[in-house]
Amino acid sequence: MAQKRVLVKFSGEALAGEAGHGIDTKILNYISQEIKSLIDAGIEVAIVIGGGNIIRGVTAAQDGIIKRTSGDYMGMLATVINAVAMQEACEHAGLEVRMQTAIKMEQIAEPYINRKAVRHLEKGRVVIFAAGTGNPFFTTDTAATLRAVEIGAEIVIKATKVDGVYDKDPAKYDDAVKLNKITYEQALTDHIKVMDDTSIALAKDNSLPIIVCDMFTEGNLLKIIQGDLTNCSIVK
Repeated sequence: MAQKRVLVKFSGEALAGEAGHGIDTKILNYISQEIKSLIDAGIEVAIVIGGGNIIRGVTAAQDGIIKRTSGDYMGMLATVINAVAMQEACEHAGLEVRMQTAIKMEQIAEPYINRKAVRHLEKGRVVIFAAGTGNPFFTTDTAATLRAVEIGAEIVIKATKVDGVYDKDPAKYDDAVKLNKITYEQALTDHIKVMDDTSIALAKDNSLPIIVCDMFTEGNLLKIIQGDLTNCSIVK
């Protein structure tokens, strides 16, 4: 059965393409077309994007020069840059978009207001949530799960560079085994890095399925939402 309202989480690193940093407009265009296919199918879509292609709070603070709180705020601002770029790409594809930030910056976007976000979704607009939760020490994975719960999304799709969850890094280990189905408890107990533990625990408390898939498989998002879970992993 097809889902009606979903939240898609994109990593910031994925936006960088082969360059490894910054924003690749070809990838933005590709993502916007994938999102358009969902909207055209009558699905309500919210988006959260990370900021790792620009800066990660943990990385910025690792040598002690920058405090972790400041590093995390820098990371939040990075997600805003990515969200502005994504908004432009989606609008270029003919979509109506509203961007909401957890940190107020009215010249750029609306502040996050739950009722307003839901109303935008009901009107067929793509809603992009930026600046994480607005709090340091919380990742954009947690922000994605939190916003999904708040707006009543039926699933969270984590769109990554791999086709699902493995027992270890498939880029480093040839014998890595793909895990098609995982319980919340297994992900937490075995420290399987689907998303960070806080986000998984929040999803578990709210019975919110998390689906991990390869964002670069064209049409994959729509297939997943329509119930085809062949090329992905599910945590529930």
